[in-house]
Amino acid sequence: MTGRPSSYRPEFAEQAAKLCRLGAKDAELADFFGVDERTINNWKNEHDEFFQSLKAGKAQADADVADRLYRRAMGYEHESVKVFMPAGATAPVYAPYTERFPPDPTSMIFWLKNRRPDLWRDAHRQEHTGKDGRPIETAALSPDERVAKVRRMLDEAYGSDGVEVPT
Repeated sequence: MTGRPSSYRPEFAEQAAKLCRLGAKDAELADFFGVDERTINNWKNEHDEFFQSLKAGKAQADADVADRLYRRAMGYEHESVKVFMPAGATAPVYAPYTERFPPDPTSMIFWLKNRRPDLWRDAHRQEHTGKDGRPIETAALSPDERVAKVRRMLDEAYGSDGVEVPT
């Protein structure tokens, strides 16, 4: 094998997994390890434990975000505590309560558009084809052909009652 020895060390796999769980991308991993992003790609190819740790860390981060988005879309509640320091008191007063967060319509829309784009996307894909599914044939019309086409369209829409079409 020629070239400089690899700077990869086995402990990088766990460090990379932790960084990926925090949302780090390959460019940020390269910065952390003080290498070029191409080196990160080489390490993925040469060290399966490194590649697997990246996959697992990124999958965990994505799952955590998906869980939070789902909870936000559905609404949730959690126990919390308010701390008060009344005038003249010598110690703070702790007041436990349940904090409620209602369902968030924006999160719902985001979730549905991404999970079920066939039902929820704004733009629907439409494909236009010509006769028997072939491409639409287009041709430039002469001025006389354009006038005749407009006359036919008007006749179909309003009947042929002698509407004058300027030439």
